[in-house]
Amino acid sequence: MAWVLKMDEVIESGLVHDFDSSLSGIGQELGAGAYSMSDVLALPIFKQEDSSLSLDGEAKHPPFQYVMCAATSPAVKLHDETLTYLNQGQSYEIRMLDNRKMGDMPEISGKLVKSIIRVVFHDRRLQYTEHQQLEGWKWNRPGDRLLDLDIPMSVGIIDTRTNPSQLNAVEFLWDPAKRTSAFIQVHCISTEFTPRKHGGEKGVPFRIQVDTFKQNENGEYTDHLHSASCQIKVFKPKGADRKQKTDREKMEKRTAHEKEKYQPSYDTTILTECSPWPDTPTAYVNNSPSPAPTFTSSQQSTCSIPDSNSSSPNHQGDGVAQVSGEQIQPSATTQETQQWLLKNRFSSYTRLFSNFSGADLLKLTKEDLVQICGAADGIRLYNSLKSRSVRPRLTIYVCQEQPNSTVLQGQPQAAGSGGENGSGTPCVYHAIYLEEMAASEVARKLASVFNIPFHQINQVYRQGPTGIHILVSDQMVQNFQDESCFLFSTVKAENNDGIHIILK
Repeated sequence: MAWVLKMDEVIESGLVHDFDSSLSGIGQELGAGAYSMSDVLALPIFKQEDSSLSLDGEAKHPPFQYVMCAATSPAVKLHDETLTYLNQGQSYEIRMLDNRKMGDMPEISGKLVKSIIRVVFHDRRLQYTEHQQLEGWKWNRPGDRLLDLDIPMSVGIIDTRTNPSQLNAVEFLWDPAKRTSAFIQVHCISTEFTPRKHGGEKGVPFRIQVDTFKQNENGEYTDHLHSASCQIKVFKPKGADRKQKTDREKMEKRTAHEKEKYQPSYDTTILTECSPWPDTPTAYVNNSPSPAPTFTSSQQSTCSIPDSNSSSPNHQGDGVAQVSGEQIQPSATTQETQQWLLKNRFSSYTRLFSNFSGADLLKLTKEDLVQICGAADGIRLYNSLKSRSVRPRLTIYVCQEQPNSTVLQGQPQAAGSGGENGSGTPCVYHAIYLEEMAASEVARKLASVFNIPFHQINQVYRQGPTGIHILVSDQMVQNFQDESCFLFSTVKAENNDGIHIILK
């Protein structure tokens, strides 16, 4: 038994010795850097992760950066967008910086790009009514522009352009490889677009937006590269300096704990990335006017045509049935909706509703349309969408008298009262809607409804007491009671020159 235990000890000590000797050279072979993090990250699996992360980082790296040389307000809370105060008409520098990494966008290397600078509304409500707001400003400030370039002070910009129809935008070409600075002047102030002007109003904020484009295969600057913007408020001359000083003094009075909730003021304003402005950029190379947009429809537009037995308040009965305004259908495509807007004199809102189908447009409430288009156009668009006709000023019911009629003279019966003529045919009345309240309108509408040649009607009379014939004048028509009922007959005029109509 003692011999067996001794043999176990010998075997165990030998195995330990062999295992120790097998590990003795590991540290010497790998050295001190055997477990360094750089060697671990060099493994293939980590190389793949690292490359994917770097690609994501490159995707978020903007190709350009725009810096406006104006201080940001210190009274902006953390995580809110910066706010910069500008003086009306003062020149402010916007530095156009090439932010590309080595090898990024080689297609624009050595080439010019185009940038469009705009001053637009920050408030979404005002963005919807931008066209009307700018037209009102133009009316009050004839000959002025909202935004201008100070060309003598600008550096590196080429071929500057301003469109007379776009008072809030300027555009130019520049070389990203060269130093470029555009000096802008904003001529509108924030309080010009506030609804009340009694003094002390809080002005509306604007946005300065820069959109940059490169040339396409046709040489036109339409391929979007980058867009960025910042929030501003514009004051009368030196008003921005006073506002900046007021904000700084307010912040100095706050406690250290309260100051931590606000951003510090920076000497310059960096424009942050944003979506491109929806306007299509103007082509620099091809200056030929673009053709007017055309719309094709696979469906026929639905029209309402009055028949010969009706007299609509929206149609003047002159012997020819007139086509009413087209009604938009829920099944209308976006192109058909655009065409409907153009036909109904809403061309200024075609860009705003460019992605709306007929169903989308019909879902908007009256309040939505008033907020988007303003009170006047909003109500008009709502009435057009709902096909609301103008309420007639006067409605009369007329039936043509037949021989052997059982309807008593002076006691006309409505169509639903069961009156019949001698042949058993019910006496049917037709509605005549009057808008002009004139005798000529009565004759015209009667001719249209009852298929009487209008040029053959000489006079319209009303049968009075004891059977006398009273000439129907404009004043008599204006004194008709609403929804009065009349029978009428026709008699030949003297010398067979046309006919007279007698209302009973």
